[in-house]
Amino acid sequence: MSRLSAGGLIDRQRPLSFTFDGKAYSGFEGDTLASALVANDVRLVGRSFKYHRARGILTAGSEEPNALVTLRTGAHAEPNTRATTVSLFDGLEASSQNRWPSLRYDLLAVNQLASPIFVAGFYYKTFMWPAKFWEKVYEPLIRRAAGLGKLSMLPDPSEYDREHAFCDLLVIGGGAAGLAAALTAGRAGLRVMLADEDARPGGRLLSERQEIDSMSAVQWVAQVLAELASLPNVRVLSRTGVFGVYDDEYVAVERVSDHLVAPLPGQPRQRLWKIVSRRAILATGAIERPLVFGGNDRPGVMTASAVSTYVNRYAAVPGQRAVVFTASDSGWSTARDLAAAGASVVLVDHREDEPALAAELRTRGVEILSGAIVTDVHGVPVRKVDVRLADGSRRTLRADLVAMGGGWNPAIGLGSNMGAKPVWSESQQTFLLDETPPGLVPAGAAAGRFSLAQALVDGAAKGTDAVADATGRAVPPPSFRAADEAASTAPLWHVPGARTKCFVDFQNDVTASDVQLAAREGFVSIEHMKRYTTLGMATDQGKTSQLNGHALLAAATDRTIGAAGTIMSRAPYQPVAIGVLAGHHREESFRPVRRTASHDWAAEQGATFVDAGQWKRAQWFSRPGEASWLETVNREVTMTRRGVGICDVSTLGKIDVHGPDAALLLDRLYINMFSTLAVGKARYGVMLREDGIVMDDGTTTRFAEDSFFVTTTTVNAARVMQHIDYARQVLWPELDVQATSVTEQWATYAVAGPRSREMLQAAFPDLDVSNDALPFMGAAKFRWQGFEARIYRLSFSGELAYEVSVPATLGDKLVRHLFAAGRSYDAVPYGTEALGVMRIEKGHAAGNELNGQTTAADLGMGRMMSKKKDFIGRAMAARRGLADPSRPALVGLRPVDRTRHLRGGGHLLAPGAAPLPQNDEGFVTSAAWSPTLDHSIALGLLVNGAQRHGERIVIHDPVRGGDIQAEVCNPIFVDPEGVRVRA
Repeated sequence: MSRLSAGGLIDRQRPLSFTFDGKAYSGFEGDTLASALVANDVRLVGRSFKYHRARGILTAGSEEPNALVTLRTGAHAEPNTRATTVSLFDGLEASSQNRWPSLRYDLLAVNQLASPIFVAGFYYKTFMWPAKFWEKVYEPLIRRAAGLGKLSMLPDPSEYDREHAFCDLLVIGGGAAGLAAALTAGRAGLRVMLADEDARPGGRLLSERQEIDSMSAVQWVAQVLAELASLPNVRVLSRTGVFGVYDDEYVAVERVSDHLVAPLPGQPRQRLWKIVSRRAILATGAIERPLVFGGNDRPGVMTASAVSTYVNRYAAVPGQRAVVFTASDSGWSTARDLAAAGASVVLVDHREDEPALAAELRTRGVEILSGAIVTDVHGVPVRKVDVRLADGSRRTLRADLVAMGGGWNPAIGLGSNMGAKPVWSESQQTFLLDETPPGLVPAGAAAGRFSLAQALVDGAAKGTDAVADATGRAVPPPSFRAADEAASTAPLWHVPGARTKCFVDFQNDVTASDVQLAAREGFVSIEHMKRYTTLGMATDQGKTSQLNGHALLAAATDRTIGAAGTIMSRAPYQPVAIGVLAGHHREESFRPVRRTASHDWAAEQGATFVDAGQWKRAQWFSRPGEASWLETVNREVTMTRRGVGICDVSTLGKIDVHGPDAALLLDRLYINMFSTLAVGKARYGVMLREDGIVMDDGTTTRFAEDSFFVTTTTVNAARVMQHIDYARQVLWPELDVQATSVTEQWATYAVAGPRSREMLQAAFPDLDVSNDALPFMGAAKFRWQGFEARIYRLSFSGELAYEVSVPATLGDKLVRHLFAAGRSYDAVPYGTEALGVMRIEKGHAAGNELNGQTTAADLGMGRMMSKKKDFIGRAMAARRGLADPSRPALVGLRPVDRTRHLRGGGHLLAPGAAPLPQNDEGFVTSAAWSPTLDHSIALGLLVNGAQRHGERIVIHDPVRGGDIQAEVCNPIFVDPEGVRVRA
């Protein structure tokens, strides 16, 4: 075991058990999966993509390229998860990936023998010949080998959430600079959000033995977080990684429950944040560069900063015989941490000059080899290390750990996501954000200020700038006392003379020789080299490999690194679960469930619901003893036509159009005239698209000279609203008119049937609903329950009918009131299926006929098209093809054999015509069993249909059961004279 007996930020009173590849281990609260594996001496954690080389843990953060595991099992399995970011929890199950049959004995490791073939661009060179092998041999093999982890292929059972936030300052990163900036702005009263991807904010302060204001860095972090928590204007989000910027919104993922066995009740697995902020500070710190030497990918080789993290934060020592190979002063701190933990340490620094820490290290027994380099590492895991000393001699050291520190790269990916290309800094020997995106500034190590003292000062200064920008007042930045430790680097991009492979990209198996080969073959552009070698195209997006690769390319092409340049990071900066991007919007929750005001009442009546647009509507109301839905629907239709039926039609789109030019706008939107409509009257209208095709239909009521109430179909409510807004804002902005969607504000019930007038008079005794007071297509306002209500004399069923509207908050009360009044009239509720049957009986065109292909003339409404005014779609509707009288037109269809059932979708053929596309004359759009006529009926679109009433036609339906002969007839089957609606 490699767990120290004391120290670290783990809770030793809370032991946790977990499994890795089926073997049981233990850890503590506060561990990550990676730190727990380190503490349990687990070195081998994965296999590389191409060569299937054995790989161990490389880092301690989200830049990890090696330790990718699959968490959990079954539908909850999450592949390609970085063990370094997984908070340990009791019962965690993790398994390694990209190996078979086991991690230790992986048969595809034979690929290493073929490494001379698998060089840069091998897939371009290898699979070209013979061409016929591609589909049968090459592609199947490539697809089988592709990828790392495997999806479960089961639906994701996890829940995801979405949240929006607004603030004056967003601080991205909770290290020294981020905490200083948040504290400065928070004290000044700014609305501050701090997002940190770690389970515990603090960044490198949790992993180093530093002091701030005469207290340990860990104590200082706790004190600052406590003060931030006490400020009502500050919000700290831990486990939250900002991964991109889209449309001026910072987008982040909060891992709400990933550290739990299962989410708490009512809690999602993850939450997507969309944050709008006046300013943002990029305090994401820096990523330590690996060194490129022989065998640098072997299990037991880690970045020096990761070793310090495991020792100081997790009290887990990755090795007992360590070689620290460094090109920066931070590597010396790692040597001190290892020595303090009891490890035997040899420090190898290719620089000749020694920092002040050298004397302390020697007193701790650390052997220092200055001017030396590590050339090769041997063993799986590490067993020995070859060192070339300053005098050129060679020495082999026994070791089980190599800590490498090649310097630091500011983590500026988010900044380059926004279009700012990094610029090379010769003094810092790294790329920095020279031109910052609007509103975003880097701070601390992300700005190249690598020492603790520099980071604190810079963070406080950037916080002060944010206060000045937001409030216009200057506040003095707080001062923090911290040692300004040495932070110099003399980069070593590649160790020459290595006998084994020197890896640059650990996950994709890109070596130094691959980069050099790409240069020789002409891929001298950074972008081309990346794609040719696949360097930086792994899940870590080159966080640990990119700069080393670019430096190697620069050397191979005799350019400086600045001249060779670098690439911009692409979003998402960190991997993101697709589920969290979708949030709730999937399956039944793909759109919000919208219920009408009568929904609860309908459920009490045994309603079966159906999705209509975005709404839940009652499809039918079954009664005990009814054997089928058809029996129920037949009863609802019959009782409505003989007595009175009530249907909730609240889902129809409702739009208030008002203003001096309201009538003019409606004249331009509809094919018929509305400026001549009298106040208190309604009129049916048809709206065309710009191409002359019918968009929607509905009724419009005029309640005042400048006030109209427009209704639309349920499905097209939003579309028509967009169309109206486009017309008044873009086409005719000079019109003085406003439009407001009020669909959700009104609950509306259709009351239909020969006894509907009697029933409504009983329900509203003070309201005159006589034929004289409220004629057909009339409308009136009245008061009910102290609120404005409306009544319309409209009919979709073809019967004497009304529509009653009240504010939606009164909708449930109204439906109960109507049925209480209708009890004496045997009133029946009817659903959308009965409504559909009655509209087919009356020949009303609806969604199936308004299919985006029909014109007003096709639907028998050509005479409605006004010749006295212009309207949207008029010119296009007059095109020869759309005005052709032989186009398919709306007709009625009834079976010659009345016992046969017609079905929608069947094709219409002339008797004796072969069922070929060239003989197709139309199709059935809607069909239903008519209890009124006691036989099946249908509507259809038939070529030259208006002149073919009385003809016989064949309905061809081979998929569902043969042909049916039908008679073409008037589409209005019931009461074609319209006597009932005007009763």
